[in-house]
This record gives sequence, structure tokens and C-alpha cells, in this order.
Amino acid sequence: MTVGLRITWTLVAHGWADCVVEDHRAKAELIASYISDAPEEFLTAVARLVAGETETRAQFEAEPTAYRWIFHRDGEDIRIRVLELRDGSDHDNNGTRIWSSRLDIDVLARTVIRCFDGVACAYGETGYHDKWGRRFPRTELDALRRLWRARRHPQET
Repeated sequence: MTVGLRITWTLVAHGWADCVVEDHRAKAELIASYISDAPEEFLTAVARLVAGETETRAQFEAEPTAYRWIFHRDGEDIRIRVLELRDGSDHDNNGTRIWSSRLDIDVLARTVIRCFDGVACAYGETGYHDKWGRRFPRTELDALRRLWRARRHPQET
């Protein structure tokens, strides 16, 4: 099982972001457009895993390409596949796997929280809105953080 995971979310132009995901084995670069709720979907998918769901998904639209994150939880382990699809409505079987990993739920949650905390620091919420074209996903980030903290420290909830 991997122990190191890195995810970055960089706003590159109005309404466009680059997302890089990498572990000790591989790296993938994804593109996201603001035509979909990519950051909100991604944060919510991870939060649902932390809450106990066994399968969640998130999709980044890249006009016309799409990138689909598929998460499977088995106990504390998370299997992740990222597919590149010619069209966002394509079935998983039509996608090409561009990255996959297996890691601990805490590693995933911590990495995603750090990624979006970094985004908030780098751009500020107003700057993020100006560059991305939509609000910063504060609600979704805070929900993930609350669930992760409650999972790690159940006596404090």
C-alpha cells in the first residue's frame, strides 16, 4: 500500500484548472473546467468515503474530454482509479486508466484537505472566485475536515 500521495489544484486560466495526482509509482495530470462542479464533487466524494460509503465518484469535465475518479473503500483501504474519457457521458469501460493507487483513508483525506487548504492560501477565496469563476468550495472542504476529525477523534464529537 502506498503511503505518499500528492494532489495539486492549480488555476491556470479563467474557468480552467490543472490537477496533478501522484504517488511513489505514477503521476497523472488532469484538466478541469468550471462547466461542472469538479472541486465540489471531488471533496464530496472523499467526504462520503470518510463517512463510510464503499464507492464514490467524481468527474472533471475538460470539454470534451472528462476525467473520472472512482473510489472503492474496503475497511481502511481505498482503491482509486482515474479514467480519461473521450466524453463525460461515456461508460467506465470506454475510459483509459491513467492513474490508480491503493492507500489508507486517512492518507487520502489528509492529502485532499491539504490540497484545498493550499488553494485557499494561494488565491484567497475572492481570488479563487475571480480566477475560477465560481465560489471556493469552503462548505465541502469544511464538511470533509469535520468528518475526518470526527473519525480520528470520535470522543470529541
